[in-house]
Amino acid sequence: MPFANLKVAAGTLSAQQKQNLVEKVTDLYAETFGDAVRDNTMVLVEEVADGGWGIRGEVLTLAKIQQQA
Repeated sequence: MPFANLKVAAGTLSAQQKQNLVEKVTDLYAETFGDAVRDNTMVLVEEVADGGWGIRGEVLTLAKIQQQA
């Protein structure tokens, strides 16, 4: 069973954006492994709490993400 675990900063994606990610990742897996895997493909969109991760030695927050966008 193909499985994708996508981690995103909490509050950055709408429900529709999450739906789009699930659909596109499922489509990609089906294209890669064959359409038979579509019914068993699991996609987990996991929201990481604000300040719960970092990059380049610095804690990443929603405010910093929004500043960079």
